[in-house]
Amino acid sequence: MAVAPIDQFIIDIVRRKRTERKWSQDDLAIALGVSKGFIGNVESSRYIDKYSTVQINELAKIFECSPKDFWPENPL
Repeated sequence: MAVAPIDQFIIDIVRRKRTERKWSQDDLAIALGVSKGFIGNVESSRYIDKYSTVQINELAKIFECSPKDFWPENPL
């Protein structure tokens, strides 16, 4: 299943923020309150799991940034 460009953009931003902190997928899962496999599923193109808007808001709290930081400046 192909990942929509907007979903991939968000996934890439979250992955970059996660790796900048040297966090594993498990570390982020714990902080976000999701199962350990969820982050791996989101970051894999083989699964349909994606971040919800509620989760993006929580990610902004976790990474101490604005929810807008996860969205492109222009439409994709």
